[in-house]
Amino acid sequence: MAMAFSPLTTSGCSSYCNLGLSWKSSSLFVELGFLSNGSKGVSAKPAKLNASKVFRACVSSSSSDPLLVKAARRERVSRPPAWMMRQAGRYMAVYRKLAEKHPSFRERSETTDLIVEISLQPWEAFHPDGVIIFSDILTPLPAFGVQFDIEDVRGPVIQSPIRSEEGLKSLHSIDLEKLQFVGDSLSILRKEVGEQAAILGFVGAPWTIATYIVEGGTTRTYTKIKDMCHTAPHVLRALLSHLSKAIAEYIVYQVESGAHCIQIFDSWGGQLPPHMWDCWSKPYIDEIVGIIKRKCPQTPLVLYINGNGGLLERMKTTGVDVIGLDWTVDMADGRRRLGTDIGIQGNVDPATLFCPLPALTDEIKRVVKSAGTSGHILNLGHGVLVGTPEEAVAHFFDVAKSFDFDKVEDHVSEADKVVA
Repeated sequence: MAMAFSPLTTSGCSSYCNLGLSWKSSSLFVELGFLSNGSKGVSAKPAKLNASKVFRACVSSSSSDPLLVKAARRERVSRPPAWMMRQAGRYMAVYRKLAEKHPSFRERSETTDLIVEISLQPWEAFHPDGVIIFSDILTPLPAFGVQFDIEDVRGPVIQSPIRSEEGLKSLHSIDLEKLQFVGDSLSILRKEVGEQAAILGFVGAPWTIATYIVEGGTTRTYTKIKDMCHTAPHVLRALLSHLSKAIAEYIVYQVESGAHCIQIFDSWGGQLPPHMWDCWSKPYIDEIVGIIKRKCPQTPLVLYINGNGGLLERMKTTGVDVIGLDWTVDMADGRRRLGTDIGIQGNVDPATLFCPLPALTDEIKRVVKSAGTSGHILNLGHGVLVGTPEEAVAHFFDVAKSFDFDKVEDHVSEADKVVA
């Protein structure tokens, strides 16, 4: 049974949701040049794309589409496609060796040759059904005016946090030419992998990106941005609105460059109480999804939130194609709550990859059975943990490829028991 909740404009939402000016009517946005006086959004100058690099993913689908894309669209598949969040990274010896030679994360994630090499490391080792670009949700920030560093101890550090109208003046429309290394990398990956696996792009959701921009980096408390919900809602709305438009354009750019599918990470959306997520995250995800569904209707969108057990029904109403479950949600319960008219992704506990391989096999089988034979992408419930044995990762993919839905006629999942 779906939870009842109120959209942004209804009285069911707390009063702070209606504080401040609408971004479309805000003179502040006109002054900063984000809107014309006619309140029409100013499009960013498009990056120069070679016509041969613009893929068909925005306009059509094909019977030769990768298995993961078919599952995301809830088409018939013979087994669950599988990939892992953070499947390229420090658990792999080849990555650690490369990182010793190139110790800067930003160099590794903003240099085309390195991005491609790192993204292909798990492909060459395990042949997952999805090859995700090696990047970061903060990568596009400098392209619209937010500079950041990544320090060894503190992690990402925003040089000039935005908490006021004055701070908003540093923002500008996204300059996709500054992200050419992303487009070039996706194009190369698409050519290297072909249709053998889906090329996956990703972005951070506006709320999650805003937490870094407002807090000045990572945080465990989110006190500054939550305070802004009450004390400077018009500033926060202006920031989130700007982010939603920039992120939507970034998604289109990724698709045009070769991405088959896009995952939206609202990683810190789960830090909001559900009624606040309705006000401060969902409307901006809704806007992004609406734009992508108009411009790239055949591109599946996946939405993942860490700690999303209280938000599943709300997540479904954003219009995305697939909901990613973290490992704290029971897959059978998640499928019951979401129904069978939407895709589902996940959700093996990443720590299970440290267990004996037979235990890992049993857990994978449990998750797949609970998810059902339609519209399920097998994944972890979070990213691969540092120190995960590569043997366990290889086993994960071997087990995924051992399923055969066509032969198992008596395969009855929990999803099949959902009452419409």
